[in-house]
Amino acid sequence: MKFICDKANLLEAINTVQKAVSQKSTLPILEGILIECTDSSLVLTGNDLELGIRYEVEASCSEPGSIVLNSRMFGDIVRKLPDAPVLIESDENNITKIKCVNVDFDISGLLAAEFPKITEVEKDQCIKIEANKLKKMIRQTIFAVSQRENKPVLTGALFEIEDGGFTMVASDGYRLAIRKEGIEDEGKRLTAIVPGKTLNELLKIIKDDDTPVEMYFTDKHVLFDFGNFTVTSRLRDGEYIKYKSAIPSEYNIEIKADVASFCDSIDRAALIINAESAKSPLKLDIKDDTITLSCSSHMGKVSDILNVDSSGGELLIGFNHKYLWDALKNCDCEEVKMKFITERYPLIITPLEGEEFLYMILPIIIQA
Repeated sequence: MKFICDKANLLEAINTVQKAVSQKSTLPILEGILIECTDSSLVLTGNDLELGIRYEVEASCSEPGSIVLNSRMFGDIVRKLPDAPVLIESDENNITKIKCVNVDFDISGLLAAEFPKITEVEKDQCIKIEANKLKKMIRQTIFAVSQRENKPVLTGALFEIEDGGFTMVASDGYRLAIRKEGIEDEGKRLTAIVPGKTLNELLKIIKDDDTPVEMYFTDKHVLFDFGNFTVTSRLRDGEYIKYKSAIPSEYNIEIKADVASFCDSIDRAALIINAESAKSPLKLDIKDDTITLSCSSHMGKVSDILNVDSSGGELLIGFNHKYLWDALKNCDCEEVKMKFITERYPLIITPLEGEEFLYMILPIIIQA
């Protein structure tokens, strides 16, 4: 195998496929990047058996072939090379030469035949969405995905596609995040649970532009096609929670709040809520057109009064401050509606107009 590739293009491909490479594995082959060189293309692949990324790079290939190189070593070498074309050549003993200007590395590789193949996903039913919209949907829901493995379906986000609408749902059992977008593919219906790990890695590599992304689903896998690279992931097995029935339809109190001011207030309160008192609630005391945020710990106490537009009466209710902050920080709007029933029912956060997003947060009961 022998090819020459621009360093910047090669490094971008390495950085992308590394998102699917196992950091620590009993199988050394899973810690590697598969490099495949043909007369017409250069392809880099990472595959940890749950997530696979395949990236096609522009290169000049003079000798077809393939090799697997340790991901960390390969990436570190290329990052530290001069900004010039890189020559990579491997021999029959799997020794790979990496040369750039006056720098010359020789490293050992592994047989490409031992590298696990990424599951093929048939491209028979395509769902299209712009890259920036998909990225925003992931960012505005991923924080609510559960980190606990005792409920595997909650470690992923639900994708619902129906009647020209795309809904992404995440919940860890204490909060719920819903994000909606319209798509052109009307008449298509499907549901799938995409692992949170996959979404986290997508968030890092999706560009914030309107490039179309094609999504293809099977019963077990999803393929995201970005043109020059693809991401293939296993789906979570099981049925997602019946989230719609958990959302209240009527409310007693509604306030209109400034998002930036609310986030600043939560940030100040967090200075008092340390790790030992993290379960202590941030109290919201709603009276007239003000809301007082307060909390206390062995470190001290804080009280912060915000002016809001309020209707419906008074209420004292407690929440995990981080859950509030996550929802408000990711809503991407200046003002939101916050809807309450009683101190024992969840808070609902929505935009002032429309149904682009909905956040639901369960309260923490304030001990008398």
